[in-house]
Amino acid sequence: MIKGVLNGLTTAAKGLSLTFKHLFASNKQRVVESVKSDNYFEQQNAKGTNTIQYPLQELPVPEVGRYQLDVEIDDCIVCDLCAKICPVDCITIDSIKATELIGLTSDGSPKRIHAATFDIDMAKCMYCGLCTVVCPTECIVMTNTYDKSVQELDLLTYKFSDMSEELAHEKRQVLEAQQAEKQAAKLAAMKKKEDGE
Repeated sequence: MIKGVLNGLTTAAKGLSLTFKHLFASNKQRVVESVKSDNYFEQQNAKGTNTIQYPLQELPVPEVGRYQLDVEIDDCIVCDLCAKICPVDCITIDSIKATELIGLTSDGSPKRIHAATFDIDMAKCMYCGLCTVVCPTECIVMTNTYDKSVQELDLLTYKFSDMSEELAHEKRQVLEAQQAEKQAAKLAAMKKKEDGE
């Protein structure tokens, strides 16, 4: 029993000596430099430097980094390609066909579909970037925001559509009325054709 206690104390003393050695050895702060700097990789291997003091210091974000998604909903034509290509189904789109042209995007594409819902669940997102590649109007992009700490998991579901439930219901009713009118006209034309024969 005494041998076990001595062995435990020896192990603890070795561990603490190593901890104190590193605690007092690292007394320099790391300088935040761009990855293009000649000293960038040498600085990472330098002895006696601490890690960066985040969030007071931040490393430069690479231009081609894959971070949080953002959608410019005014440029979205609700083609649903991003939701179809997403390998983890983190994009939810509920579309309502418009009865007329509702506007143009910034690149001149016509908008004929309303986005009743356009949600992206960043808790599921694997940051592959496929949705940004297939978007024909380039309205979905990856930003340089990488720190998105939240208290509740639900807060990681971003809602980009600002259409209310009442307005979506109204748009659906208008569409149904137009479709019913077209169907009635089609049936009337068919009946007229049959009566003429």
